[in-house]
Amino acid sequence: MKRILFLTTLFFAVIALSSFTLKKEVKMAMAAPASCDFKGKKLYGKIQFVSSHPDVKIQYVDSHADIKVQMVTSGATSCGKWQEVSSGATLKVQIVNSFPDLKVKLVTSSPGMN
Repeated sequence: MKRILFLTTLFFAVIALSSFTLKKEVKMAMAAPASCDFKGKKLYGKIQFVSSHPDVKIQYVDSHADIKVQMVTSGATSCGKWQEVSSGATLKVQIVNSFPDLKVKLVTSSPGMN
């Protein structure tokens, strides 16, 4: 009888411990921010809009965006902040109507990956 009680207690302890560990891993995965790059190129900084040979093709959308972008005049040093330039760009972007690499929503605050 003691053996059954011990095994039952052990069984429930293992279940409780694995449940705790799983919840912790899920929370950590949810808290981790999405990477703010595309094929090794950072999705912030000085952006040049081009009609050919882009680093990334984007499509503007109102919902279900991959990234929210805020256009800024300076300080484009964090995810989703873009400063438009005509030369010296860190990222070349082409706007397309179909088959984009990324879907972009323009915002006035809180830029970043979704």
